[in-house]
This record gives sequence, C-alpha cells and structure tokens, in this order.
Amino acid sequence: QVQLVESGGGSVQAGGSLRLSCVASGRNFTFRDYAMGWFRQTPGKERELVATVSWTGGFTYYSAGVAKGRFTISRDNSENTVTLKMNSLQPEDTAVYYCAADRLRTGNRLSPQYWGQGTQVTVTS
Repeated sequence: QVQLVESGGGSVQAGGSLRLSCVASGRNFTFRDYAMGWFRQTPGKERELVATVSWTGGFTYYSAGVAKGRFTISRDNSENTVTLKMNSLQPEDTAVYYCAADRLRTGNRLSPQYWGQGTQVTVTS
C-alpha cells in the first residue's frame, strides 16, 4: 500500500508564500518510478491539476490556468518527497491541495494511481 502525506498548508495573506511537501512511502514502492503532481480542489469545483514533475525531476509542467508562473514543483528522490513552492498567492488559490503519483504519465497527462489526503491552503485578502 502506498501512502502520500501532505504538509505545509495554512493561512496566508495575499502576496504571501507557502511551501507544500509530500512524503511517499509503502512496501515495494519505488518513488523514482512515479511521476508526481499536485492538484487542488475547492468546494463545488472539479479537482484541477496544478503542476507535475517527471521521474527524475528533469521535466516540470505547470498548468497556466492555476499556477500562472508563480509556483515551483520539485522532487528529492533520496527523500521520497515532492515539494510545491507557491509565491504571490492570491485568494483564488484557496483550495485543498493534493499530492498524487502516476507510474506511467507526467505533464498534463498525469493520471494518478495514488493520492494523498490533502492539505488546506487559505489565502486572505
């Protein structure tokens, strides 16, 4: 069983920054075999892709509709972690952010097999 655990959410004022982290673990789980991504979801809306990072970190993808050049995704395969650094946060960034893993795809094709439970990000005016 694969477990993804997010942390780093919280409340910030508009223009502030947050760093979200996700730690992956599980028996017979090899972190480097999975492309990783971050999604977000607000009440009444569908879950949206934010950013992805490929298996070795050499390729990153950002959804312009949600990231708009303000977010940075990275991974550390020695620590089984993926990070989303968010700058210049705006109220519309308020959402539950989810970490996810896909064995086969990255970029805008990310279709995860595993999901974390999410961490709340709230941005106030």
